[in-house]
Amino acid sequence: MTPTVNPSLSLNLVADLRDLFQFPFMVHALEAATIVAVLASVVGWYVVLRRQAFAGHTLSVMAFPGAAGAALAGWPAALGYYVACAAAALAMAGTGPAVGRHKSVASAVIATVQVTGLAAGFLFLSLNHQILVGLETLLFGTFLGVSSSQVLVLLAIAAGVLAVTALIARPLHFCTLDPEVARARGVPVRALDVCFLLILAFAVAATSQITGALLTFALLVAPPAAAQLITGRTLAGLVVSVAIALVVAWLGLAAAYFSIYPAGFYVTTFALAAYVLAWTARAARGRLAARRRTRLPSAGVLESG
Repeated sequence: MTPTVNPSLSLNLVADLRDLFQFPFMVHALEAATIVAVLASVVGWYVVLRRQAFAGHTLSVMAFPGAAGAALAGWPAALGYYVACAAAALAMAGTGPAVGRHKSVASAVIATVQVTGLAAGFLFLSLNHQILVGLETLLFGTFLGVSSSQVLVLLAIAAGVLAVTALIARPLHFCTLDPEVARARGVPVRALDVCFLLILAFAVAATSQITGALLTFALLVAPPAAAQLITGRTLAGLVVSVAIALVVAWLGLAAAYFSIYPAGFYVTTFALAAYVLAWTARAARGRLAARRRTRLPSAGVLESG
């Protein structure tokens, strides 16, 4: 069956959903988006908690030269994503602590890795003019070109990354909140830092295959950041983060299907909107709480009078 080009959105939700699910490419896209949303939002929750958003952005940028270099060498682009992101993670971990007292040194190292990666990516592009056609896909992804085999590979990698994250979640949370106390109690803080950077690298590489190198950051940071504005509890925050990411990804795909604009634009826009709404709700809640506190003393004075 040949898909309709940019079908119009009707007021019949059931008919629209039926239209959305009638094509295999949309089903595969929704499956991949679901996997990516869960993976990015869970790992991203720790990224925001550990204040490693800059490291996450650098790794997402490194996915670009990895894929471009793999294409130049005649290798699968997916291999380039994983190799480049893992190498960048090890480089950041090996040249200075990503989290710790030397934050200025760590930031300089991360920025250097990021700029070097971008320069290498454009060098690979200039050496291989054939991949200039696929530049947009490398940078902004392609939700609608995902095959069933890619979905299965993505599912296996996401399951592995999430399993490792679950195994180290408790000590990782401890050393994130108080690294000095954790180190004094024998928690391998340095090893956990390196392990998490590798987890982040694989999560970014997997996500970049769908969202592209530049849009990975939207799913990796915005939903977890919004969730942490809503609740400070770990389990509740993870659930909210996953829920926001899923809604953002699904709405982004649906909007792209019924319009002429790419899915990446909608995913990023909806992710930003989710964060703005969470921030607005938190600010409004804070103002209400402040008003209640100012009213309580005055009420007490009136009663005593």
